[in-house]
Amino acid sequence: MTHRRSVSRRLARGLGLVGLIGSILLLAAVVFFYRLSFVDLSAKQATDRAIREMLEHVGLPVLVLMVPMAFVGLRVIRQAFMPLEEAAMEIEAARGHERGYRIDTSRMPAEALPFTDAVNDLLARLDDAATRQEAFAADVAHELRTPLAVLSLELDQFDHTEASRLKADVAAMRRLIDQLMLLAQIDAAAAAQLAPEAVPLTDVATDVVSLLAPGVIAAGKTIALEAGAESPIVRGRREAIAAALRNLVENAVRATPAGGAVQVFVGPGCAIRVKDQGPGLSSDRLHDLIRRHSRADHASKDGAGLGLAIVERIMAAHGGALTTDPGARELTLRFPENS
Repeated sequence: MTHRRSVSRRLARGLGLVGLIGSILLLAAVVFFYRLSFVDLSAKQATDRAIREMLEHVGLPVLVLMVPMAFVGLRVIRQAFMPLEEAAMEIEAARGHERGYRIDTSRMPAEALPFTDAVNDLLARLDDAATRQEAFAADVAHELRTPLAVLSLELDQFDHTEASRLKADVAAMRRLIDQLMLLAQIDAAAAAQLAPEAVPLTDVATDVVSLLAPGVIAAGKTIALEAGAESPIVRGRREAIAAALRNLVENAVRATPAGGAVQVFVGPGCAIRVKDQGPGLSSDRLHDLIRRHSRADHASKDGAGLGLAIVERIMAAHGGALTTDPGARELTLRFPENS
């Protein structure tokens, strides 16, 4: 473990050293003023007098001065570092809302301004780099939409057996592009610090299940929604939450064998759970799928393996998390309770 030098301790030691040097100088002054020497102190009466003089002219002044000075000094040190501690707490409280965040320098001492200004400049450069990357991704996605739409129209004119499969793949790519553009919009809204809207989770789940139910039934499977009387409310982007849930439901349908059932539960709390009849997904495997964009039974076919990564990005933008319970064969969109 690296030993970190404490500025407060260094200042306290410096204050103590000043007191020690002052005491020694004061003692030397008393000895010089009263012309004291070791010869003078040979007699007991002289020794008692010297001790009394030392206590009166050295001990008492040092005690009277050093105790209040130490108390006031430590208090001043704590108050001097208080703005830094408050800034650290504010930065921690901004977790999940880092885009566009800057340290408030209005209360910073002059000595700390070069550091905080440098940190704010670094944050600004990181925001600018992220904005350029998001703009590039959005531009690429936008440019791909037109050729994919043309390709879909061309495929409508073919009766070949492979045409339907190719059309499904093109539709999946268009949906992936729409999700990437949605992510860019979410990140842009976060950077602009736009106020999120109130989103009832039950309404979102109802819309998604209603949209996907015909396809699930056509595939020889069933889907059901269970929700309480009161809908949990979260703050965020409704279309983004719907896209995340749709990804999970589509993955669950893909993992469920013919004749099986997919269940969607709203709650308890600010959460939506999707249960399938597949093999389940461990936490380590979920992490690998998200980080490496690899394919598995639960990796979105429609997103070429990017489905769960997109879900994770959407949840992170909302301050939530994508979790798994392999024993229950569930994936959960979990939002902060105070969102």
